[in-house]
Amino acid sequence: MAARDRYSRKLECSQCGNTGFAEVSEDDTPSRKTRGFEIDALPGGFETEFASSNPRKHMIRCRCGHKFKFEQTTAYAPGGEPRA
Repeated sequence: MAARDRYSRKLECSQCGNTGFAEVSEDDTPSRKTRGFEIDALPGGFETEFASSNPRKHMIRCRCGHKFKFEQTTAYAPGGEPRA
């Protein structure tokens, strides 16, 4: 069985400002058709709206009802995403 790459990603609702870090994992085998993307844990106030093995298609719902893609294009300053 292949190992899994694990990482955290900050989720931020643009409607109400709810934030938190999701714990996710992906297969580390480059020969696979899909990345084997899975969300292992979501922060409070967020839930999965539509699950997908592609992070660009995985939809999240905030407690305020706003829906957004897990992996989306964001406009952060050079140097990466902000840290909480």
